[in-house]
Amino acid sequence: MYSSATITMKAASSSTSLFFISKNPNFNSKTVPILNINKTHKPKSFSFFKSLKSIQSPKPASQNPNQSSFSCSAATLFPAETTDLLPCKLQRLITEFQSIPEPVDRVKRLLHYSALLPPLPESSRVDSNRVMGCTAQVWLEATLDEDNKMRFRADSDSEITKGFCYCLVSLFDGASPEEVVKVKTEDLAALNVGLVGGERSRVNTWQNVLISMQKRSKVLVAERQGNKLFEPFPSLVVTKDGIQAKGSYAEAQARYLFPDESKVGELVNVLKEKKIGIVAHFYMDPEVQGVLTAAQKHWPHIYISDSLVMADKAVKIAEAGCEFVTVLGVDFMSENVRAILDQAGFQDVGVYRMSDERIGCSLADAAATPAYMNYLEAASTCPPSLHVIYINTSLETKAFAHELVPTITCTSSNVVQTILQAFTQIPDLNLYYGPDSYMGANIAELFKQMAMMSDEEIAEIHPKHNRNSIRSLLPHLHYYQDGTCIVHDLFGHEVVEKINEMYCDAFLTAHLEVPGEMFSLAMEAKRRGMGVVGSTQNILDFIKQRVQEALNRDVNEHLQFVLGTETGMVTSIVAAVRSLLDSMTRTSTSSSPTIKSVQLGDFVLPVIPGVASGEGCSIHGGCASCPYMKMNSLTSLLKVAHSLPDRKNILKAYEADRFKSQTRQGKSVADVGCEPILHMRHFQANRELPEMLINQVLHSSSNGR
Repeated sequence: MYSSATITMKAASSSTSLFFISKNPNFNSKTVPILNINKTHKPKSFSFFKSLKSIQSPKPASQNPNQSSFSCSAATLFPAETTDLLPCKLQRLITEFQSIPEPVDRVKRLLHYSALLPPLPESSRVDSNRVMGCTAQVWLEATLDEDNKMRFRADSDSEITKGFCYCLVSLFDGASPEEVVKVKTEDLAALNVGLVGGERSRVNTWQNVLISMQKRSKVLVAERQGNKLFEPFPSLVVTKDGIQAKGSYAEAQARYLFPDESKVGELVNVLKEKKIGIVAHFYMDPEVQGVLTAAQKHWPHIYISDSLVMADKAVKIAEAGCEFVTVLGVDFMSENVRAILDQAGFQDVGVYRMSDERIGCSLADAAATPAYMNYLEAASTCPPSLHVIYINTSLETKAFAHELVPTITCTSSNVVQTILQAFTQIPDLNLYYGPDSYMGANIAELFKQMAMMSDEEIAEIHPKHNRNSIRSLLPHLHYYQDGTCIVHDLFGHEVVEKINEMYCDAFLTAHLEVPGEMFSLAMEAKRRGMGVVGSTQNILDFIKQRVQEALNRDVNEHLQFVLGTETGMVTSIVAAVRSLLDSMTRTSTSSSPTIKSVQLGDFVLPVIPGVASGEGCSIHGGCASCPYMKMNSLTSLLKVAHSLPDRKNILKAYEADRFKSQTRQGKSVADVGCEPILHMRHFQANRELPEMLINQVLHSSSNGR
C-alpha cells in the first residue's frame, strides 16, 4: 500500500491529516495511499550563516525588492549568452564550483550569490510553497508565462541555501517545462559544495529544490492543458482533540481508532483471568489492532510487531508467567513461535492460531513447491554453498532446505548484512537466496550499486568489504526467480509512474519486497536523503526519525511520506505521530516552550485499516492488503480466549501443533527447521555467522549432505 498524511504541529495544539491516494477513473492502475506531515510552530529566525562567524557575506547589490523574477541574463553567474542551453549553463555552474578547491571558499561564493537573490514577499512564504527535505526552510514559487516558459522565485531562511536557490533559479528560470523535467538529480551530484562534513545535506538541497521545480512544472503544464492530475484524497486529520475524517475510506479508518470500550474490557478481563498473551503482526485487521492497542494499557503482555520479533515477544510473555500465547498472523509465524518457545524450555505454554482454516502466505507457498527444492538441489552441487531463506516460510520448508543446503533464515532488515558477513567468513562461497524474487533482485541491484561506491562508503555498510570484494561476490550471489508477495507485487510500473508524476518531492519508503522499478525509485530518494528501503520496522523508524527531527527544529515544517508496503503499516505511523504530538504538547505546557527535544519512547499501534477486497485505493476504500492477515478477526480472538484452557478440545484446529513428521534423513522437522532460525539469532547477537553453520557449509563442501 501507499499512503500519505499531513501532520500540522503547533506549540499550543497539534493536528495530523492522513491522505490516501484515490484512484483516477482515467488511470487504470493499482494506486496507493500517501502520507503527508506538516509541522507548524511560531516561526523563529534561523540562519546557517550565523554559525559561520569567520565568513562575511558581501553586501547585497542594489536590486528591486518587488522584482517578480529574473532571467539568466540578469544573473551575474551567467552575465552573457542568454541563449545558452540549460545543460551548458549547468556544466558552467559545476565547473565554477569545482574550480574552487577550498570548501570555505565555495561557501563564500554561495554567500555572495545569496546576497543577489531577490527576497520573496511574506505572502509567498507559505506552507504550500515549501520545499520538502531541506534542512533549512525553503520556499519556491513557480509560474508558467505566456510563452510557455517556467518562471521561478525562491527564498530561504538560511544564507547558504539562498545561494543554492539563486544558482538554481538562474539555471531554470526562463527554461521550458520540458527542459526543467529533463534534468536528473545525479546531474547535480557534482555540485558538492558546503561545509566539511555537511556535503551530503548540501547535495540534498540542490536535488530537492530541483525535484520541487520539476513537480511544479508538470502541474502547471497539466493545468494549462486542462488535465486533472488526480482526484482529491480521502484524509484523516488527527489533532490532540480528536480525529476528523474526509471521505468514506478515511471514515472507515477513523472508526477503529477509538474502539468499543466494552470489547476492550471483555478482552482484557479474559486475558488477565486466563493468563493469555498476544503477539500480532503489523498487518492485522484494523478492528483487532484498535482493540489490542487500547488493551495494551491494561494488560502489558500484548505485542504488535514485525515477524522478526514475534517469537522473541512470545518468550517474554512465557517468562512473565502467561500460560497461553495467541498468535495473530499467518501460519509460519505461529509455527516459529511454537518452535522457539520449545527451544526456550516453554513446552507447556499453549500456542494458538486465529482460524480453524489454513492461514497461508504467497511467499511461504512459493518455497513449499518442488521447483524451490529443485533450486536447492542444484545449489547443493556447487559447494561451498549457503542458503539464506526469508523468514516468511514454513518450518517444514526450512527443515527440508537445511538438509539440502546449510541454511540460515533472514528478514528484510538483516538480509544484506547476513549476506555480506557470509562472504567474509567463507572463502569462495556460493550463496543462494529465496524465495522472494523481488527481494533477491533488489539485493543484487543494491550490491551492483555498492560496487560503484568508494571503499570508505562501503566500509560504513560493512567494515570488512571494499569495492573489489563486492565485485567479486556478485557472480556468486543467486536468487530464486519465482516467488512474490501478492501485496508488494501490486507496486509495479503504473504505480511508479503515478508517484513520479505526483509525489516526486515526498519522502519515499519501500519494502525490500517491492518490484525493481519501485525499489530503484526509493533507492534514488534514499541517496538524496529522502527515502528508505528495508523492513516494515526500518520504514517506521525512518518516518519517526524524520518527524522527530522536524519537531526538534523550531521552524515551520512540511513533510510528506509515501508508504510502500501493506496497508496495515499506516496504523503504526499514525500512532507514532500522535505520540510525538502529545509529547510536544506536554513538553510545551509543563516545561519551557523553548525545549525542543522530545523522546518518543515505546509507542502503541492504533488502527488504520485497509479494505480486504480490492486492489489499489479510491476515496471509498480498497487499499492493497493481505487477505491472509485479515483472517485474524476479533471474533476469533475472543472465541479462542474464552475457550482456554481447551478442556473440551474444541480448539484443536486452532492449536499450533508441533511437527511430529520427519525429514528425509529421519530427523525431527521441528528440530531441523528451528536450526536456521537459531543461526539467525546467533548472527543478530554476535554480528557473525555461528561456527556450527560455517562447519556445516564446509562439511557439505567436502562430503555432501
